[in-house]
Amino acid sequence: MPTDLLPALTTAYPVSDGDVAAYRSNGHVRLAQVATQEEVAAYRVPVAAAVERLSTETRPLAERDSYGMAFLQVMNLWRHDEDVARFVMASRFADVAARLLGVPRVRLYHDQALFKEPGGGYTPWHQDAMYWPLDGSRCLTMWMPLVDITPAHGGLAFASGSHVDGPLSDIGISDASEEYFDRLLTERGLVVDEPVAMRAGDASFHSGWTVHKALGNSSDRMREVMTVIWFVDGLTVLEPANSAQANDLRSWLPGLAPGDVAASDSNPALPR
Repeated sequence: MPTDLLPALTTAYPVSDGDVAAYRSNGHVRLAQVATQEEVAAYRVPVAAAVERLSTETRPLAERDSYGMAFLQVMNLWRHDEDVARFVMASRFADVAARLLGVPRVRLYHDQALFKEPGGGYTPWHQDAMYWPLDGSRCLTMWMPLVDITPAHGGLAFASGSHVDGPLSDIGISDASEEYFDRLLTERGLVVDEPVAMRAGDASFHSGWTVHKALGNSSDRMREVMTVIWFVDGLTVLEPANSAQANDLRSWLPGLAPGDVAASDSNPALPR
């Protein structure tokens, strides 16, 4: 479909005060039909095509480690496909992010498609901001299925309230992070918000420090999910705390150094 015929995604989504309160208290919130089924169906085509074109994973599932089995991951699709860019930079989504964070404007950090193959493994417990040289409490991720899913397709679970203490580990996504956070959540008595069925266009939003995981895909079809990550406009780049953050600084904040305002050409400020 020509880009100018794709849905505009400019009408505002009705985020309630309760939605904002839930996000800030729990570190996550699920919202129904942030995009309509028709809108998602239109964008699913270019996103899936871009994933197929850009994915470099060729190994059979049995030959991958836990991280590799978790999903087919393709990042910054917006840089490669103008149709996907229209989705990623949609003012409707940026407005939801800004309202949940309580700020005038957000910038794009990066997008990533997370397609979990039939038989794909679980995504271990982790905190996204362990990878980011930014204040994770001022960043958030939208996780939107492009197809209807049940928990069995690889639904997302959250440890409610786990975001309040910031970084809890520097262990990357792995069996080790699963074991560490399993123990930590039990010790702290944190409640796990289990995966739920979601329609295409429903979306969850979670803080950079919210501990979360996804189940394996025990169904017979691909779990197609598109994510977008934003941060508050005006953040400064932090000194990387680990090698993963140093890599992210080079990849997603190109040309910037610790102490700089996070505003490279790869991080456009988005309209609301």
